[in-house]
Amino acid sequence: MAKTRINKVYTKFGDKGNTMLVGGEIVEKDSARVESYGDVDELNSILGIALTGNPTKLASKILKKIQNDLFILGADLASTKNVKVPRIHQSKVTWVERNIDKLVEIVGPLKEFILPAGSFNASTLHLARTVCRRCERKIVSLSKKEWMNPKALIYINRLSDLLFVLARHENKIGGEGEVLVDFKK
Repeated sequence: MAKTRINKVYTKFGDKGNTMLVGGEIVEKDSARVESYGDVDELNSILGIALTGNPTKLASKILKKIQNDLFILGADLASTKNVKVPRIHQSKVTWVERNIDKLVEIVGPLKEFILPAGSFNASTLHLARTVCRRCERKIVSLSKKEWMNPKALIYINRLSDLLFVLARHENKIGGEGEVLVDFKK
């Protein structure tokens, strides 16, 4: 049986705008570090929504793995260099790259600009992709101010590409096709 780690949902600790990082350091809730892992949490929640849309078996398997990895990424970002937590390593980046390659074999290379549209599944994944890009921007901001795991930035950059290809996959397998940009309108 698992140990209870959270005894209370509310602690009142943050009522004055502060929070505690993994390891005990107290920071303001709008610090670059908190902003970065907060956006990762939002991304993870959107992937939870994506999983409710009955994605393909392949997409579901990939999304569940990403959700777990995003939790690890959040812990990585919520801790300073000397704190021992699970971290994003090259193996997670490699896993993302392999899945991009596998999906591109299915959907083919991109030949035209496409709109973030199509099926519910694809549209939700496009939303996740845009939030992923915001996560990336926040992690870049964090990296300019203080230490962060450099693999975290590489991982989130690749992940947005994977979400893009997953959206294309969901449209293709779902029979929606891609919605092309019409530059003549």
